[in-house]
Amino acid sequence: MKHSEEKNAAPKPQSESVFRDDIREAVRVMQSGGVILYPTDTIWGIGCDACNEDAVRRVFEIKRRAEAKSVISLVDSEVKVEFYVRSVPDVAWQLWECSDEPLTLVLDGARNLASGVIASDGSVALRVTREAFSRQLCMRMKRAIVSTSANIAGEPAPRCFSEISPEILQAVDYVCLSRRDEAPRQTPSHIIKIGPTGEVKIIR
Repeated sequence: MKHSEEKNAAPKPQSESVFRDDIREAVRVMQSGGVILYPTDTIWGIGCDACNEDAVRRVFEIKRRAEAKSVISLVDSEVKVEFYVRSVPDVAWQLWECSDEPLTLVLDGARNLASGVIASDGSVALRVTREAFSRQLCMRMKRAIVSTSANIAGEPAPRCFSEISPEILQAVDYVCLSRRDEAPRQTPSHIIKIGPTGEVKIIR
């Protein structure tokens, strides 16, 4: 499923046609069970269909990450959260509404997701992305998309495309063309865990 031509293509100026084609190809690859490398609302991420067991397993293999550690997933709207969480506490909606920066919430009662996305305690880490590319990707995919940092486990997370290692670039099935030329400026999201009775714990 390798797409060597796209992977080795030089960065191109962002345009509407490039944006559309990039989204279309990334979605096609994920719908086929593939793994992509894509820009998010924070740092570049390794992504796949968060409901596909085999694809999620490949993400762990690429990162050499222990399967006991779950991964974050993105959705394009708060409405989608309810499909993946049995009961969303009111405080979760309030936090997402008030946050000016990307915010990942860890919520109990995960469902309809691959086992590798769900933590051992039954929780899931979800973020509602507002960034144009990753939001459109989620909308077109019509499913949650895994978003885990584009690095081997234990190594520093790359802040921009140019810092991603050749090993990661070669391991995925498609590398998105959009936003490759941005200077280092992005950081991972804040993470807050919401307990079953609404208690809040800041993780990062």
